[in-house]
Amino acid sequence: MKPKLATMVESPTLVVALGFGVGLSRWAPGTMGSIIGLFLFLGMSALPASILLVVIIVGSLMGVWICERAALAVQQKDPGCIVWDEIVGMWCALLLVPLEPLWLALSFFLFRMLDILKPGPIGWLDKNLKGGLGIMADDLAAGVVTAVGIHGLLLLI
Repeated sequence: MKPKLATMVESPTLVVALGFGVGLSRWAPGTMGSIIGLFLFLGMSALPASILLVVIIVGSLMGVWICERAALAVQQKDPGCIVWDEIVGMWCALLLVPLEPLWLALSFFLFRMLDILKPGPIGWLDKNLKGGLGIMADDLAAGVVTAVGIHGLLLLI
């Protein structure tokens, strides 16, 4: 059951879990959530890296609870409308990445590919962890792998 906008606004948990409404998109809600994550990150980018890391950790921990509650509310294990995991995963992907269009675009596309294809340990997390932790873990892993990949590229050039 995909929640309706009226249901969503009655629950602050759903508002956050559904990425302030973008999770209700008929077209690629995960990609829309990642876009929101990118723009939220850009808004926070003036913060010191240590504070950004704290924001990511808090967003991840809160996300486990938020995603669990939202999944129960919509009566699905990992509904596509929940995009908080993509938002925080995108923050992981962008941590310490140069705020230049090329690096932002590469980070975005690599994160989306890893989130969609779920290779290796990312897929294992998706299949084997349940509840809010399961919803969050694969996207956080995709974000970390993206960040490591982008920083590896930066070291090579």
